[in-house]
Amino acid sequence: MIKTPTNQKLLTNVAVVRMKKCGKRFEIACYKNKVLSWREGVEKDLDEVLQSHTVFTNVSKGEVAKKADLMKAFEDTKGDQTEICKIILAKGDLQVSDKERQAQTEAMFKDIATIVSEKCVNSDTKRPIP
Repeated sequence: MIKTPTNQKLLTNVAVVRMKKCGKRFEIACYKNKVLSWREGVEKDLDEVLQSHTVFTNVSKGEVAKKADLMKAFEDTKGDQTEICKIILAKGDLQVSDKERQAQTEAMFKDIATIVSEKCVNSDTKRPIP
């Protein structure tokens, strides 16, 4: 007989936003594209951004943060999970995969190369260098 957890919720298309405060690490599970939209002010609905309104110490293992730790680290929120999620979303570090980081680097390299090529002018003919 195979025993499987019945209350386990598998998170797919997950982006982890981490924040370290008071020596503890807090994480929330979000949708990758929606985090950037939220930070730019495009997305307003918090339910569209977060996969769950729970604050974790480790999202991948499913370890939920203790209420006492949350109260100590985020005193001004009075333990309100939604407000804490908003703070972590705004100030936390978004985990980016290797492929995404590589794509961003390549895009930035192309942008810089385009700008440099537009600025290059032949001093004799005063025309752009092809």
